[in-house]
Amino acid sequence: MTGWLDGRRALVVGAGSGIGRAVVDAFRAEGARVAVLERDPAKCDTLAAEIPGLPVVAGDATTRAANEEAVAAAVAAFGGLDVLVGCVGMFDFYRGLGELDAESIDDAFDEMFAVNVKSHLHAVKAALPALRTSRGSIILTASTSAYYPGRGGVLYVASKFAVRGLVTALAHELAPNIRVNAVAPGGTLNTDLRGPVSLGLDSRRLGDVPNREAELAARVPLRVALSGDDHAWSYVFLASERSRGITGDVIHPDGGVAVKA
Repeated sequence: MTGWLDGRRALVVGAGSGIGRAVVDAFRAEGARVAVLERDPAKCDTLAAEIPGLPVVAGDATTRAANEEAVAAAVAAFGGLDVLVGCVGMFDFYRGLGELDAESIDDAFDEMFAVNVKSHLHAVKAALPALRTSRGSIILTASTSAYYPGRGGVLYVASKFAVRGLVTALAHELAPNIRVNAVAPGGTLNTDLRGPVSLGLDSRRLGDVPNREAELAARVPLRVALSGDDHAWSYVFLASERSRGITGDVIHPDGGVAVKA
């Protein structure tokens, strides 16, 4: 432990598995006090059992009520809030527009954008008063899909481009009191990322793709397959005083996709 986040009070939204859970562990290792919002009751039970005293709120991050409850729990436990992290996500398993039935588009769009975009809006809105008081930091989760084609289907890619827009708009609106940045992970090992119910993809788990580690390593210049633990350190940096001059920006732990030939 190096204490990069000593004294920081954080709320992680979507904290039950994958990158979100790794962020919880990394933040705590660096000295932060952490509260969480998680939809899955079983994951909430696991968090509470493995981290005694952790403020855990079970609720749907796409709703105003759940986010307000989670922020209130964090403020009640810690006396304030310094960092908000959004790790909620949904994937579309590379469905192109040509593969979507016309009658499924409305529901699939609403579901994808509710999870990948609206959840951030509700979380930020709920946390604004506390973050203004602390002059805090917001870190959202983008994706390589927000920069390069072929990293998701049409709905997922569009939703992650929208997250880029949120970061830019919010960073401009909330400066100088609150910093807003994002992490854009590349493909991730051991993720529990699932698909929309409206497309019948809710039982599919991206982390279960066969030979995923080898496939992830082969697609990037550094030949590495990154885990949630690897990505979590980018969130630690953006939450720390070391990044106090950075807002409206994105960190790319993706194995070097930008220099791929």
